[in-house]
Amino acid sequence: MVNQPEVTMKSKLSGEEIRKFQESILSWYEQNARVLPWRKTSNPYHVWISEVMLQQTQVNTVLPYYDKFVKTYPSIQDFAFDSEDKVLKMWEGLGYYSRVRNFQAGCRQVIEQFGGEVPRDKKQLLSIKGVGDYTSGALLSICYNIPTPAVDGNVFRIYGRLFEVEDDISKAKTKAVYETLVNETMSQSNAREFNQALMDLGATVCLYKNPKCTECPVNQFCSAYKNNTIEKFPVKLGKTKVKDVHLLTVVLKTDTNKYLIKKRPSSGLLSNFYMFLSFESETPFRNQPKFLEENIPFKVNLKNECLGNVKHVFSHLKWNLDVYSGTVKEKTIPKDKTYSVITETQMKKYAFPVPYQKVWKMYLKSKGLKK
Repeated sequence: MVNQPEVTMKSKLSGEEIRKFQESILSWYEQNARVLPWRKTSNPYHVWISEVMLQQTQVNTVLPYYDKFVKTYPSIQDFAFDSEDKVLKMWEGLGYYSRVRNFQAGCRQVIEQFGGEVPRDKKQLLSIKGVGDYTSGALLSICYNIPTPAVDGNVFRIYGRLFEVEDDISKAKTKAVYETLVNETMSQSNAREFNQALMDLGATVCLYKNPKCTECPVNQFCSAYKNNTIEKFPVKLGKTKVKDVHLLTVVLKTDTNKYLIKKRPSSGLLSNFYMFLSFESETPFRNQPKFLEENIPFKVNLKNECLGNVKHVFSHLKWNLDVYSGTVKEKTIPKDKTYSVITETQMKKYAFPVPYQKVWKMYLKSKGLKK
């Protein structure tokens, strides 16, 4: 049996107030709904694509990726069994790559266990790889109009302020508090538009900073607005500390006018992506050229001058990459299945994470070549 949260919370709105709340938010949505391609379809697979892409990624960034993805993989069968290298290349630049790996595994599961049809049952949805409470709620409400909470950052802001919820959203049990509030106040007959209205209200009006409270269609129900405590909610006490990681990376050109790249391990951060030869440390490297000469496992002609520094921030890590270049004789490169030697033209066909795309651009710029 699942343990219930220690704290539950009721909205304290009367039945009539809840009806007016629903009418207000749905009427606002009818006039102000964002025009988005995934809202023009009822195909659960396409909606699922959008929900996966929108996790921790802004709508404007997602739009071109979504269009390209749907054209390349119009059906769940087209996508589920394509090669990981092709899928990662398609996803290149969106970040949080575990999303697309889990999504592909989940699509295979839907085909193998549910006949290729995205389930209408929450328990079945939650059994699918990569599908959690939010995604299951979004799919059930948007695709099947089944009243189900879909609690994300937008809902935390809206409901945290509406009801001055004191519970810390960084704690897992707090989601149940918000689900209770949404369940009590959501439209039972039009769950599809109600949940999408919450998404749009949070994205355009009930903003994290400088919310547009006077434009909010439900401000008459908002306790934080009445009490001038908007900035206090939602409550988030726990913050993830970002760890600094230092890297030395080397772009090596061969005597055959090609470049050495290396495939990352099959597990861990950025698994199965490609990179240039790199070394990692928790502390800054001292005497970098000497370190590289001593630790590259084959003979190279290294240029001692650093090309520059690339910084990239993940959710929990900050990478600091110092970039070098050099040359190598192709025949001296060890026979290692993680190494590949490719041309500059072929570089575009391989999936590189954003930090190494920046490294490559820096290298080309140093050579006076077109980016």
